[in-house]
Amino acid sequence: MRAVLVEKYDAIDNIRIRDVETPTISEGQLLVRVQAASIGFVDGLKVQGLYQTKDPLPFTPGTEFAGIVDDVANDVPNNVQGFAPGTPVMGMAKNGALAEYLVIPASEAQIMPNGITPEVGASLNANYLTALYALDARAALRPGECLFVLGAAGGVGSAAVQIGKLLGARVIAAASTEEKRDFARQCGADETLDYSQPDWRDTLKALTAGHGADVIFDPVGGDVSEQAFRSIAWNGRHVVVGFASGEIPSLRFNLPLLKGGFLLGVDLAQIAHQEPGLQETLIGKLHTWLENKALEPVIGRIFDFDNFQEAFKTMQNRSALGKMVIRIGSH
Repeated sequence: MRAVLVEKYDAIDNIRIRDVETPTISEGQLLVRVQAASIGFVDGLKVQGLYQTKDPLPFTPGTEFAGIVDDVANDVPNNVQGFAPGTPVMGMAKNGALAEYLVIPASEAQIMPNGITPEVGASLNANYLTALYALDARAALRPGECLFVLGAAGGVGSAAVQIGKLLGARVIAAASTEEKRDFARQCGADETLDYSQPDWRDTLKALTAGHGADVIFDPVGGDVSEQAFRSIAWNGRHVVVGFASGEIPSLRFNLPLLKGGFLLGVDLAQIAHQEPGLQETLIGKLHTWLENKALEPVIGRIFDFDNFQEAFKTMQNRSALGKMVIRIGSH
C-alpha cells in the first residue's frame, strides 16, 4: 500500500509517500481502507519532531480518518458493534491515518452517522469533540453567555464557534484577517474582532458593554492569552486548548484573584482515559446534531493524497480556514 512515511524528523517538503506493507490485524482490531484523513497543528509538529512527545521512527502521521472496514478480527463481535466488512467508520488513531490502509482497535472506531461524507467524518472528532468537551463539560457554557473564541478561523476555533452557537451563547470571534473574520461569521459568529490590533481589548469591552467574556476558548497561546484573561468577566472561564502561536504563556497568579476567573485545561487525549463515559455521551450528542442537520462541520480545503505536503504547508503558514482534509481512497 501507499503511505506517507516519516523516516526522519524533517520539514514536510522532505517527507514522501512510500510503498509499504499493508498492515495485518490482531485481536480486537479492524483493518480500515482509508478514504479521507485530516491533519491538525499537532500533526505538523510531530513530523518535524517538535511535539512534546515523539513518535518512534519510522511512522506514518495522521490521526483522524474515515473509511470502510476491510477486515475484522475474529474476537470483535460485529453483530453487536456493527463492524462487519463494508461498514463505514471513522475515528482517531495514535498515528497512521495518511495511508491507504489503517489498523485500529475496534474500541476506538465509530460507525459513521448516516448522510455524512468521508471528508466530514475525517474532520469531526478532534475539533468538534474538543470544542464540545471544552465548552460544555469543562466551561459549562450557558445560554446567553458571551463566548470569546481566539483563532476562530482555524479548525478547532471554527468548531468552537459552531458549538458555542448550538449551546446558546453569543459568540465573538477573533481572527487576524478580514478573510478569516468573514469565515468565522459564516460559521455563525455574532461579532468579530481583529486581535492583531493593539486596541482589540477595547473593542471586546465595547462589544460586551464592559462585561467581558464569560468563556474564553483559547487554542492560540502567547501574549494574546494573557491579554484575553485580562478581559474575562467575573466568574469567567478561560479554557486552554493549545498553543498554535508556538509560545506557552505565563499567567500571573494575581490575575485570577483580581478577575475572579477560572483557568481550565483541555487535552483531548486524556478524555478517553479519565472520563470514558463522558466521551461516549459527547460523541452521542455530536452524532445526534449531525443526523438532525443541526451541525454541519466545516471543511476548509480538500487535498489529493499526492498533494499532502500542500495541506501541511497551508496549515503551518496560518492561511488555513477550517480543517485540512486529505482524500486518500475512492468513495
